[in-house]
Amino acid sequence: MKLDFQVMEALELLERERGVPVDTILDALANGLVSAYKRAPGAAEEARVVIDPDAGDIVVYAQELDEDGNVVREWEDTPEDFGRIAAQTAKQVIAQRLRDAKREQVFDVYEGREGDLITGIVQQVDHRYSILDLGDAEALMPGSERIPYERLDRGNRVKALILEVRGETKGPQIVVSRSHPDFVRRLLELEVPELLDGTIEIKAIAREPGHRTKIAVSSNDPNVDPKGACVGARGSRVRQVVNELRGEKVDVVQWREDTAQFIAEALGPAKVQEVRIDDEEEEAVVIVSDHQLSLAIGREGQNARLAARLSGYRVDIRSESQERGQVEDGEPGFGDDQVVETPAAEISVDADSVATPTTEETAADEGEAVALDEEPDLEAAAETSAEQVTAEETPDIEASTVLAVEELGIENTDDETSREQAAAPVVEEQVEVPDDDAEAGLASEEGSEQA
Repeated sequence: MKLDFQVMEALELLERERGVPVDTILDALANGLVSAYKRAPGAAEEARVVIDPDAGDIVVYAQELDEDGNVVREWEDTPEDFGRIAAQTAKQVIAQRLRDAKREQVFDVYEGREGDLITGIVQQVDHRYSILDLGDAEALMPGSERIPYERLDRGNRVKALILEVRGETKGPQIVVSRSHPDFVRRLLELEVPELLDGTIEIKAIAREPGHRTKIAVSSNDPNVDPKGACVGARGSRVRQVVNELRGEKVDVVQWREDTAQFIAEALGPAKVQEVRIDDEEEEAVVIVSDHQLSLAIGREGQNARLAARLSGYRVDIRSESQERGQVEDGEPGFGDDQVVETPAAEISVDADSVATPTTEETAADEGEAVALDEEPDLEAAAETSAEQVTAEETPDIEASTVLAVEELGIENTDDETSREQAAAPVVEEQVEVPDDDAEAGLASEEGSEQA
């Protein structure tokens, strides 16, 4: 049997275009022909196939083996219709070898490219994974590596970061991501040439995919502003990154060697007043003004979380009023030896420290004073010295009480009523006194007449 001349030319063409050696294809073809020969009726249990690459001749040698597996006898046993079987086998073997060669080439191209940026066309999308067509290969993007709430439509051209290249039986598997922090790094390197030549360096990245990213940059050239170079004129450079991230916010902050200054930068756009660092516990207490507290914390604590990830410190944000409250309660804040004094003005206007008389007490005091003023001289003469002292001190008490009420802004609407109620029993007592005198006078007249 002899292979067709066109088959040999096709094998040589595959070697030039696809890089598949002819010897490799011929070896695979020989193995396939051996399998085909064993399935033929009356074939020997063992055989080998020899293919002459120059002439294209195919010869089948049947073998007889002993108990130890050694060849005892060998003879030529090429079937008469082996040409048709050889053609079918050759077709299958060549197709399989082409697939294997392509997989090997893809693996060689993408092996070691973890962390590189690639561009692909979306071919398939579901909740489990997405498939991107890279031209010479396909990339797999798991659902966990997608940007949350991002919509990928079939046919869209997107960028992704290579996470892993695995060589498997079915071929190499390229795993990509769009939610990894280094994805933002690579996108920024495309827009900022200073990052590629080493003038500017990215120190740290903290990201919450789909929401916000903070990037800390520093400059190796004192004449280059790292933030300005990354943002670009009117935000032109960083805007390209934001567009690729589907509107995700990107904050560029300047790296500081001093941890306190760097944390203050990382909490931007909030304005920080003071940062206290505990290097042993890797904690930081940040003091901001009351109106800046919500801005420093961010929506659902997002700004504080990103600042903590960027700096590597646990960040505790407090407002000025909260810090003052802790100091007044005796908690450690600005120092245990600091004494907080209360202004004198606060003490003078403290209404709780003044005993405020009630309206009933005021009315009773006024009624008592009116009754004492209207007492007859005989009744006043009969009072004891202690009662006289009380009567003399009563006007002073009334005046001080009224003054205290007026200063506190309390209106006494029951003054007239109290005076009338207090004066009523006095009038009755004045009416009863003349009646007693009249009865005494009548009794004296009757006594004189009887005499």
